[in-house]
Amino acid sequence: MKNYQHKAVETSEFLKKHIKKPPQIGLITGTGLGESSKFLDISVSFEYEDIPNFPISTVESHYGRLLFGEIRDKQILAMQGRFHLYEGYSPLEVTFPIRVMQELGVKALILSNAAGGLNSGFNIGDIMIIRDHINLTGSNPLIGPNEARWGIRFPDMNAAYDKGLMEFAKKAGKDEGIRLQKGVYVGLKGPSLETPAEVRFLRTIGADAVAFSIIQEVIAATHAGIKVLGLSTITNVHDPDQPVPATVEEIIAVAQQAAPKLEAIIKHVIKTIDPDIPGLPGENYNCCKNKMLKKTS
Repeated sequence: MKNYQHKAVETSEFLKKHIKKPPQIGLITGTGLGESSKFLDISVSFEYEDIPNFPISTVESHYGRLLFGEIRDKQILAMQGRFHLYEGYSPLEVTFPIRVMQELGVKALILSNAAGGLNSGFNIGDIMIIRDHINLTGSNPLIGPNEARWGIRFPDMNAAYDKGLMEFAKKAGKDEGIRLQKGVYVGLKGPSLETPAEVRFLRTIGADAVAFSIIQEVIAATHAGIKVLGLSTITNVHDPDQPVPATVEEIIAVAQQAAPKLEAIIKHVIKTIDPDIPGLPGENYNCCKNKMLKKTS
C-alpha cells in the first residue's frame, strides 16, 4: 500500500507542475461521451501513456486522455476513458485515478457510463441517475491494508451517491427539457454480456441497469470523502423472455447519440455546484431546495 500511495503522490506532483489551479471537480467519462470535450475550456491535455504510473485504457471507445480545464470558473479534471477489471486491471489500478484526484484536492466526482437497461419502463437512449448500486464484481479496492490518511477502514456506503448532486441533476434535466430516469445500478466484472437467466436474477434483486464499471471508483471515492454523482446512458433494454443479441457497435452508437443530452446534464450540474465546494453541494443546494419547497407549498 505504501508503494501504491507513493505512486499516487508522485503522479499528482507531476500533474501539479503542469496546471495553474488545482481541480475541484473530477469527471470520468466512458463509452459515448469519452470522445467529447467541447463543453470544457481545456488548458492542458495528457495522453495516459505520458503520465507517470497511470494505467493505459485498452477499450476501443475510450480515448485515453486526461484533461484539465474549467467551466464557469470551476476547475475540472476530466478523464476521457476509464479502466476496467475485465481488462485485467486490479481494483487498485482501476481506482488509481481516484487516489490521484484525492491528492490533487478534488471534492466532487461525476461518473458516466453506458449500461444495459433492466427496468422495462426504460427506453433506449435514456439517462439514468444512479441512486444506489449493487456490487457483484467480486472485487473491492479497499481490500488489504488501509491507508488511514486516505480514509477510514470501514467507510459507510449509505450515501455513496450524493443526494445534493442528484437534486442538481434532476433540476438540470427539468431545465434542459431532458427526461431522466433514476434507479439502482448493478456492476458486474464482465466482459461477457448477461444471459437471460442473469437478467431475471438482476431484476429480482432490484437492479434497474447493469454494466462493468463505476463500482470500484465509487467505493474508492466514498473512502476518500469525495462526493459522487453517477449517470448511466441506457444503450439497450433487456427482455429475458425475448432476448435480442447486443453488439458493442450498437451500444457505442446509442451512447454517442445520447452524448449531447448527457453532456448538457453534466455541464448544467457543474455550473450549479458551489465554486468553493467546502461541504459540497453546500449552500446552493439548500437554497435551491428551499425555493422548490416554496413553489410546491
